[in-house]
Amino acid sequence: MMINHAALDASAPRSAAGRELMEQGYTILKDAASPPLIRGIAEDLGPRYAATPFCEGGFYGERTKRFGRLLIRSPHMAELVMNPAVLGLAELALGNWCDRIQLNLAQAIELHPGALAQFPHRDQDMWSGALGEVEYLINVMWPLTAFTEENGGTLVWPRSHGIEALVEEPKEAPIVAAAEPGDAIVFLGSTLHGAGANRSSGVRRGIIVSYCLGWLKPYENQWLAYPPEIAKGFPPDLAALAGYAQHRPNLGNFEGQCPSVLFGGYPDEPLAAIDALRPDQAALLADHVADQRRGGEGALAA
Repeated sequence: MMINHAALDASAPRSAAGRELMEQGYTILKDAASPPLIRGIAEDLGPRYAATPFCEGGFYGERTKRFGRLLIRSPHMAELVMNPAVLGLAELALGNWCDRIQLNLAQAIELHPGALAQFPHRDQDMWSGALGEVEYLINVMWPLTAFTEENGGTLVWPRSHGIEALVEEPKEAPIVAAAEPGDAIVFLGSTLHGAGANRSSGVRRGIIVSYCLGWLKPYENQWLAYPPEIAKGFPPDLAALAGYAQHRPNLGNFEGQCPSVLFGGYPDEPLAAIDALRPDQAALLADHVADQRRGGEGALAA
């Protein structure tokens, strides 16, 4: 099913696209990004595609090229990563399980002729958490060339997500997520999927952008991919998504403060640790402190 991005409004992630994502395990947003944006990214990444060696190992694919750190490889990537419709779907799928989501990876992929079909897998298997209810990540495949059955378009097993991820054999056959540049193939981390075999005479290029729970260790080490001297040039929302924000309570801090403090350079003087709590935690703490202070005042009066 294709959903026209132009028709999406603020409630759309919780209507057609959102329902399909949560019920089928995947959805395809048609025309989610503009042609000039996709062309600009493709042009920017072209030299890196050419220079990147083939992967090693059966999973990554020996006729496949992959490289990350895409936010520094094209100035257009920030707009793609911050796509509002996609972020709405990410919040829908993940928001119940974390205080904030984070960027898991931004990776370019190129399947060459002769590439074998990828081993079917679920990306949530990177982590050893409880399965069947919690969603750990959401993936978005952005084609830079058309995705077809012949050139290895992404295979997705419908309704293989959630509790069905505990079933050894999927109940349904896979479908080819055929898509054009500008479309967004969105699927859950619990959805069984894999690249198809490239039986064509041309390369298949795409970008995978994924978002995960803010308290997980991401696939791509964001602080190494985008150290403070680079991330300080990002828009604030993008910098936060790339790891320069604390996941309340206090997770991912630097000397007890938000890691964005490093945008001003490493401090010469010691920093004071500052609470970063959720509102419910802050309220409980305030009551706890107030009770102790009242008790202390009573003891002094006695």
